[in-house]
Amino acid sequence: MMTLGDKGTKLIQSFETLELTGYPDQKGIPTAGWGHTGGVEIGKTYAIDQADDWFLDDTHSACAAIARNVDVALTQNQFDALVSFAFNVGIGAFAGSTLLKYVNRGLWDQAAAQFDIWNHVDGQVDAGLTRRRAAEKQLFLSVD
Repeated sequence: MMTLGDKGTKLIQSFETLELTGYPDQKGIPTAGWGHTGGVEIGKTYAIDQADDWFLDDTHSACAAIARNVDVALTQNQFDALVSFAFNVGIGAFAGSTLLKYVNRGLWDQAAAQFDIWNHVDGQVDAGLTRRRAAEKQLFLSVD
């Protein structure tokens, strides 16, 4: 199984600000660390070691989802971009996405165009997600 590379780690961490105190995200979901949501309590403070462990676990889960769902060979940059995407939108959303369908057909340009669609929160275009998807798309299309 491929593992998340440095570019992917930097990409995710550039959009997931390290927060050691649990807070509600845009949808009200308790979040801490590098965008971790499982078992987080709003207002509780966590150690940086906990945040780093969550990041490793969460990115490993996203890597495993890419391995399970992608049927074609990927470059490291494509893999890292897809891990960032799955990490952010969720494994289920990734697994059912048109982006994945295009990836599995080797239709790289069509797959890349799908990143642009995933930039909404509650039906509204979100500037942060627009920037994130542009960065993921750029990494996906860049030569290793």
